[in-house]
Formats: sequence, C-alpha cells, structure tokens
Amino acid sequence: MAAGTPEARERAASHLSRQAQLAASPLYAGILRAAAGDAAAGGPCFDVLHGHERDPFSTALALKLLGGVHRIVLEGKAPELAAYYPSAGGDPDRGDPFPAFLTTVMANMAALRASLDLGVQTNEVGRAAALIPGFLAVAHRWGWPLRIRELGSSAGLNLRWDHFRYERNGRGWGDQSSAVCFGNDVYETDGPFDVGATVVDRRGCDRAPLDATTEEGRMRLMSYVWPDQPERFHLLEHAIDIARRVPAEVDEADAVEWASAQLEHAEPGTSTVIFHSIFIQYLKPADRAALEGLIVAAGRRATEDAPLAYLHMEPGPALAQVLLTQWPGGDQRLVAEAGYHGRPVRVL
Repeated sequence: MAAGTPEARERAASHLSRQAQLAASPLYAGILRAAAGDAAAGGPCFDVLHGHERDPFSTALALKLLGGVHRIVLEGKAPELAAYYPSAGGDPDRGDPFPAFLTTVMANMAALRASLDLGVQTNEVGRAAALIPGFLAVAHRWGWPLRIRELGSSAGLNLRWDHFRYERNGRGWGDQSSAVCFGNDVYETDGPFDVGATVVDRRGCDRAPLDATTEEGRMRLMSYVWPDQPERFHLLEHAIDIARRVPAEVDEADAVEWASAQLEHAEPGTSTVIFHSIFIQYLKPADRAALEGLIVAAGRRATEDAPLAYLHMEPGPALAQVLLTQWPGGDQRLVAEAGYHGRPVRVL
C-alpha cells in the first residue's frame, strides 16, 4: 500500500468526491463517495490514483478509474461486482456495491493504473439530439449541403447524426427506420424538424481516435458508459452498427492544428460546420484561445456561397448550452440547452 502524504491522499479523495457530486448515476455516485473515503484513508483507491493526484480535475481522473473497473466487469473478470452492474445483468439495489468494487480494485491494480494513462472516450451519441437544431439552422439559412468537421470526435459516431431519427409530438426528422431514435422522452420542446439537410462531407479529429467497429474500440466506448443507464448502451450499440455502414474519417491530430488546416480553404457550394461537444475542457487555455481565434478568422473570410458555422455544446450555468455562430455576419445564438449526455433537450 502506498502510504502517501495527507495532502496527496486528500487530493486523490477530492477527485472522487467532486465527481460524485456531478454523477447523474446513483450507482456511481455512491461508489465514488465511498472511494473518496477510502482514498483519504490511504486505502486501495489511493494506491491506484497515487502519482496522479495532482492531475487537473478536467482530466477526469475519477472517470478513468470507473471506466477501467467497468471494463473489467464487462470482460467477465469481476463477477462479484457484476452482480451490482445492470450493464452486466446485475441489480444495483441488492445492497452496497463498494466492498465488491474495492475487491476488484485490489485484484487489478496494475491494469487500473495503466488505464489512467488513457483518455476518457465517451462519444456520447445522445448529444446529437441537442446538436441537430444547430445543423438544421445552418441548412435552413444558407440552403447549401453541409460539410461537417468535428473536434474531439473519439470514434466519430456523432459524425453520422444525419442517420439518426429525431421526433416529438408526431413530427420528426431523419431516417424513420433508424434504431438510434430520440423522441418525446428526450425533447421538452419542438425541434425544427421541417427543414431539409444533406451532409456531403464528414470528417473529425481526435488525439487518440477509436475504431468503434472493432471489438477493442467497442469495449473502450462501452466501459465509459455508466452501468446503470441502459438506454445509453442501446444507443451506443445501434450507433456502432450505423458506423459500420456509413464511412467517416477521424484523423489522429491535435485539434488546433487540424482545425487550422481544415478551415484554410473553403468549399464553394457547401456550408462548413465545425463543431464539438463537451470537449473544450480538455484543451489548455492557450489552445482554447488559439482555436477561437482561428475559427473567427476563418469566419471573416466566409462568403455567401461558402458560409461557415461554429456549433458547440459545452457546460453552462446548469445544463449544457448549444451555441451557434454563423458567418458571414458572425451572429451567435443559443439554439438549445441539454443534459450533458443529451437528455433532456430544450430547443430554443
């Protein structure tokens, strides 16, 4: 056991307790609170995190730990903990899962420490439900087919947003046969579903892109889905099926450099939409400023026959805010508010 200093133990515990406050998963919230107490006491949870306790909270250290443990469960290597995880057929109401969680941590220390060096890869498909009002607004305003570019794409599942289905109160948009469908349980207000839109070019970037069509990529993505939220698992599985049919390139690249290259030249006869969702926190402040600067500069070069839009879904005061800026003109508006995983969605 790594003894650690009181300060180190408290820092590690802080990662876990802060994440517990943000977790919309009752199962994870309870585990995180107990794990924070264990880390503060210098227990196995501290042993796993030791050496990373000074990592910024934005690196999602607690989620990396949870994802590493969840993968072990999904691989069938922790049957005691699986009994509490609905993603593995378990029941979270059967009692306290933390003793089994702690046993799993102690039995897999090396693998879990290695998982902390990997980035969190959620590729949350539900966010497409919040982004689509922005895409449709661009299509409606300019009338051109869409050329979409995503920053922090992970496996690029949301680059296929136009192959999903969106519905509310009998009105809808998209493929009516799509298994990825967002309905009245997602939308609190009506969407602009009477607008036509066509995607003619789709591409993204990520520092460590995944291929969701492989078993490794699929497992990585599933491990970061919260185990007591089955609807997210279903959406992910169906979105992966769509990815097998609809090609989309995701380049391994730095976001700022990649965006600069992608925006260097416009494509007349198309509307370019550069977008991201719950991504900006992973950039350093200097990189955030550089990204904003180059997008604004590209916007000033935009023309009526080659417009540019910047669509982003990032944390707001309460819910995530979906903001859209369009050039020529540079006008910005709030098009939607949503939960961080895409539900509920309020189209504005």
